[in-house]
Amino acid sequence: MSLRLIDWVTESPRPRVVPLAGFPGMQLTESSVKQNMFNAELQARSIYKLMERVRPDAAFVMMDLSVEAGALGLPVRFPLDESATVEMHPVETVADLDQYKVVDPMYDGRVWVFRETVRLLKQLIDMPIGVYVSGPFTLAGLMMGANDVALAVLDVPEVVHAAVNFCEHVVIEYAKSLQRAGADMICVLDPTAMMLSPTMFWEFAGKSEQNVFRHLDTRTILHVCGNTTHLVEKMCETGTHALSFDSLVDLPAVAPRVPSDVVIMGNVDPVSVMLQGNREKVRRATTELMEAMRGYDNFLISTGCDLPPETPLENIVELVQTARRFER
Repeated sequence: MSLRLIDWVTESPRPRVVPLAGFPGMQLTESSVKQNMFNAELQARSIYKLMERVRPDAAFVMMDLSVEAGALGLPVRFPLDESATVEMHPVETVADLDQYKVVDPMYDGRVWVFRETVRLLKQLIDMPIGVYVSGPFTLAGLMMGANDVALAVLDVPEVVHAAVNFCEHVVIEYAKSLQRAGADMICVLDPTAMMLSPTMFWEFAGKSEQNVFRHLDTRTILHVCGNTTHLVEKMCETGTHALSFDSLVDLPAVAPRVPSDVVIMGNVDPVSVMLQGNREKVRRATTELMEAMRGYDNFLISTGCDLPPETPLENIVELVQTARRFER
């Protein structure tokens, strides 16, 4: 089996469709976000039931940007039905990183949960399994504070470089552990990098993302939230197999800037269309995007980001069914 995502996408006689959906499966197990974040068997069951209902071409575990930060010892708040948030950002100097260098985050309980979720899903469903890891710059932002790290790239770049280099090693180890558990696709989430200029992006985020991808032997995806139109070329230079674009990006406009061997993922709006819309709105948005991207064999239709837990299941089904009416 080829490790290149482009080969998996183009070997199919019809377009691949992979909505970024994990949390909506909680509707089928009548469970909470918090329960799924701490219980691998429950999370696997929620995703399995959702995949049975929706039947896309691949499955993703639930998205959680706090896993690595929590594993390092940063305080994390876990609301019952909302995503976890990191409550403190204690790193201000290079010396502040020393206390975290003695911690082995791979022994953390929630790291185990996500590894075990992957292992269980490999037994339950016969489709590729995708996982998420934090981008090194975003993890550094959780350690320093997103606003503070944005200022620090100008004021104290040496601190940011040190934090990103440290976080890069953490992300690589976590990603490799998920790969060993059976993950077929690893998506690096680097939302904090959206605020950077192309030059700053490459210096503080892109080079580290590139190093992460070089250490992996599986299919890779890069997702940066927001309007990343200004970063397309630099994102391609990371060596990722696929770029996942937010709904704020005009996909047909940026598609010519992406090499033909890099998969373009996206980018049906996860909120205004998938969460708040009805089946007709989903059908219309999906059809318009499929028509606009006709001719791009490297296109994989997906959602612009992870779907909220309350997303109507019939809307996810509609996205998949509508996309499958098209031919290459």
